[in-house]
Amino acid sequence: MAQVTLAEEGLDTVFGTNDENLRRVERTFEVTVSARGNEVNVQGDPQRVEAVERLFHGLNAVTERGYRFKPGEVHTAIRVAAESPESSLVEFFLPEGMLASVRRLVVPRTFKQQLYLQAMIDYDIVISIGPAGTGKTYLAVAMAAAYLLEKRVRRIILARPAVEAGEKLGFLPGDLAEKVNPYLRPLHDALHDIIGYEKVGRMLERGIIEVAPIAFMRGRTLNDSFIILDEAQNTTTEQMKMFLTRIGFNSKAVVNGDITQVDLPQGRMSGLREAQEVLTGVEGIKFFFFDQRDVVRHALVQKVVTAYDRYDRQKAEREKEKTEKDRERPAMHAEASSS
Repeated sequence: MAQVTLAEEGLDTVFGTNDENLRRVERTFEVTVSARGNEVNVQGDPQRVEAVERLFHGLNAVTERGYRFKPGEVHTAIRVAAESPESSLVEFFLPEGMLASVRRLVVPRTFKQQLYLQAMIDYDIVISIGPAGTGKTYLAVAMAAAYLLEKRVRRIILARPAVEAGEKLGFLPGDLAEKVNPYLRPLHDALHDIIGYEKVGRMLERGIIEVAPIAFMRGRTLNDSFIILDEAQNTTTEQMKMFLTRIGFNSKAVVNGDITQVDLPQGRMSGLREAQEVLTGVEGIKFFFFDQRDVVRHALVQKVVTAYDRYDRQKAEREKEKTEKDRERPAMHAEASSS
């Protein structure tokens, strides 16, 4: 059993409505938590009690620095403490340098998301692979916006394969931007959330934010830019190689994709899959992997991703068994005929 005295300031937010955050701590760490005033008692397995004690001390430390938690951020603190018990909540909520600039625009929801943000600061090329709902695109846009607002780059370039499942740009009405905009909607939505609708519109008009379809990037060199390639699993091998060789001086590139959702015609190799094989171990390029445990959307999204992963594994096993049986049949026929 452990007893922790919490700071009076912001206590209602830490406990949550009807002590919902204390109940969340109980479910996450499998302990029993009771509170009287600002005194919290924790009972359960000693290691789990110790982890909860560190969590509450961390919340205290952040509050003592003058930080005031917003309601959803206590959920984040609980998740961070569960995912990475040795991590510092002070460093998570009160980072320095570029991470502090990004935090003014968007708050990471997990410790892994914070590591992803740090990777984008530390490396000029980051290739992130993972399922929907892990924040790959949103956090990349937030980092791009922070770099632009800090004047570390002069423009943001948004790219995405505009040809999916064999479609061509010419099937869509309007000029080039109008043809490509439907494909880039997730990137635009994130920019509008982070920077603001009117400001994004002005930046698009002035070319500070640019839409650059992969099909029209050949021959360009992109200097002083933060470049985001979304839905990279739908690039071809040639497109991925061409994109990665466009990066110029003082530029950063973030490549996002989910290799379980490839929409290319059957038989075409995903450029993201091949890049994973070709570029792993290349100095200066960081591969970052998310999985279903990192999903931060509606709780059902995580369950959907998990269910599909399980189904894909079972399907692959069935196909493997079928292939092995098909190989055994000719051998059995050969033995029967020889006898």
